[in-house]
Amino acid sequence: MTRSTILRDSSIAFIGVGAMGEAMIGGLLRHRLVKADAITAADLSPERLNTVAHLFKVSTTNNNRAAVRKADIVVLSVKPQVLSAVYTDLKGAFRPSTLVVSIAAGVSVTSIAAGLKHKSIVRTMPNTPAQVGEGMSVWTATEAVSDRQREQAGTLLEALGKQLYVRDEEFLDKATAVSGSGPAYVFMLIEALIDAAVHLGWSRSEAREMVIQTVRGSAIFAERSTLHPAEMRNMVTSPGGTTADAIYQLDKGAFRTVLSKAVLAAYRRSVALGGLNQASSVPVSKKNSKRAKRTTSGS
Repeated sequence: MTRSTILRDSSIAFIGVGAMGEAMIGGLLRHRLVKADAITAADLSPERLNTVAHLFKVSTTNNNRAAVRKADIVVLSVKPQVLSAVYTDLKGAFRPSTLVVSIAAGVSVTSIAAGLKHKSIVRTMPNTPAQVGEGMSVWTATEAVSDRQREQAGTLLEALGKQLYVRDEEFLDKATAVSGSGPAYVFMLIEALIDAAVHLGWSRSEAREMVIQTVRGSAIFAERSTLHPAEMRNMVTSPGGTTADAIYQLDKGAFRTVLSKAVLAAYRRSVALGGLNQASSVPVSKKNSKRAKRTTSGS
């Protein structure tokens, strides 16, 4: 069974259809991984339910238990602070074969398994670009998740962009600091470059177009290149030239050190907020011998 067909006979329920849930439904249908009649969206907001029903022609309900009753895969696309209410709604509602995928930030598989009284749990950390099909989702799974369910989880997340499986759940907090918070670092760089261009006399619309295309083109170039980033930087940096002066100022301002400290601070905050449970009663899978295994990517 190929990745394009592994979800074809599966029914999928979404608990919560905010921006990320909507993005995932859209990606699944856009890539023709499932049909609209295989998806049920549950949310307490009539407005959100009306939106996804209009956009995607999927079934909707405000009853979480009704949504998951016959689902093969359940996606918990809710904020961490409402998970306790979701646990109350759904505890004991799943069939043993149901796969639960949580995108609630910072909530460990142990907590989810205990809250739902269910063993087959995938925890993932998508990022904001997932809303346009260019996300990076890092994920892990409990021991109870079968090989087929792993394939399903990977395919599901590819509807949002690229995905990376990690055996150790600890790496999800590290992913939060890099890919989860990373778009904010990039947006801040974009903002600063636009402001600098305006300071030089460009209109804000012209500056925005130049900067966004520069960042986009640089990212695509880096993705397609086999060169180390330092080599790519040197391609742009002539001795004694304009870029050399600019890089000197960035180094003088401790650009690398500040960014490294920012990532470390985000990681520590993620650990503090998530309270990663080290004494796991639901063991994370050790089926893959490597610490992290890259799988194929979508979009």
